[in-house]
Amino acid sequence: MSTRKTLKGTTADWLADRVLRGLIGTMLRLPYERRVPAMGHALRSAVAPLAGYQKRAEENLKFIYPNMAADKRRQIARDCCDNFGRTLIENYAWREFSNHLSGTVPTGDGLEPLAEAAETQRPVIFVTAHYGNHEAPRQVLTAMGHTIGGLYRPMLNPYFNAHYAKTMTSWGGPVFEQGRRGTMGFARHLKSGGMGTLLFDVSANGAKIPFLGQPAHTATSAADIAIKMDALVIPYFGIRQSDGLSFAVEVETPIKTGTPEMMMTEITQRLEAQIARDPAQWFWIHRRWKARKDG
Repeated sequence: MSTRKTLKGTTADWLADRVLRGLIGTMLRLPYERRVPAMGHALRSAVAPLAGYQKRAEENLKFIYPNMAADKRRQIARDCCDNFGRTLIENYAWREFSNHLSGTVPTGDGLEPLAEAAETQRPVIFVTAHYGNHEAPRQVLTAMGHTIGGLYRPMLNPYFNAHYAKTMTSWGGPVFEQGRRGTMGFARHLKSGGMGTLLFDVSANGAKIPFLGQPAHTATSAADIAIKMDALVIPYFGIRQSDGLSFAVEVETPIKTGTPEMMMTEITQRLEAQIARDPAQWFWIHRRWKARKDG
């Protein structure tokens, strides 16, 4: 009980974490090819209803697509939760995930600018979202010899975040938790000519930027840091393929330097293009459009 009080989560959060911890321990005993779809099924069928994920995803889908048939929204929400489960277990078993991705060749117009930046030690900020598996590009580019750090925002469920965060800090470059201290550490890493990744698609105090037709408060930190350090900003995405296990890693054209709002608008548009291709791969569970003070 003291842990629950300290972490300030809800009873539903605590229960969901208990279930997830048990599931993760069980699934890690299975062979990789069975484990990933099994975890997707378990989260979609058991955890999502318990934690309210399914309901929240459907509500967000209705907010964005009010004319979409209810059964289609329900299916996208279920597929979203399935992808969430697969992503969780992939990232918990990051060594096996890395081995599974070993034959993945990244594509995209951002690869050549990335190589040039690496050669000249120009800082690089990769921007991505909770789409497909956001760690797949970092895994693939790390295997190519790049050292990529990160700045992340803790998950909404504090009990789950307490152990999930460890999966992001146990490999690759240095990973920092969002906040003043973490941002300063991330900036120092970039200043030395390093590379880092940022997930931008969560609600945060910041500029109101249109996202899927509705204003969404968006942090401009990626653009702010890039402008200050003359860093190259490259969107990348790990897109789950139809077999549910493999990925396409797309390294996109760098974002043109402008005002922070202009840069974040273009970054948001890159994500919108991915969602248009396959909406179920985005994390509709986020409270992305919740009200905040204007930034």
